[in-house]
Amino acid sequence: MNIRTLAGNGLVAALYIAVSAVIQPFGFTNVQFRVSEMFNHLIVFNKNYFYGIVLGVFLTNLFFSPMVAYDLVFGVAHSVISLLITILAGRFIKSKLGLMVINTMVFTFNMFIIAFELKLAFKLPFLFTWLTTAAGEVAVLAAGIPIMYAIHKRVNLERLV
Repeated sequence: MNIRTLAGNGLVAALYIAVSAVIQPFGFTNVQFRVSEMFNHLIVFNKNYFYGIVLGVFLTNLFFSPMVAYDLVFGVAHSVISLLITILAGRFIKSKLGLMVINTMVFTFNMFIIAFELKLAFKLPFLFTWLTTAAGEVAVLAAGIPIMYAIHKRVNLERLV
């Protein structure tokens, strides 16, 4: 990994953590309204963002989660699996906007992983928790599409890492 990629991923992880810290009261509920999840769209522009996103999720869960052990396993697994699916989809879908929509759907569907975590940790009903966590995820990622696309038009996110 070159210095540029390392520094870019460090910045992504730091931004993920900072944004998560600001919205902490809403990021670990059964709705999971974590605004920092919009950084997941970075994977659409360059697969090298994978490391920064996963590190950001890991450290956020380590420092801010009320259920650290569960979140370090399930939260990180959710991100890794979803990001890898989006990277794979990117081999077939060349439209950035289209891939961000796919990314949103993948992360939203895969919230069953977080719902299962919350069922184990707090005995919450699985289907209802999947619905509420998925609703929070789709809201954040859908709102993130125009934001990340606009940033890309100004900064060219493909070449930052």
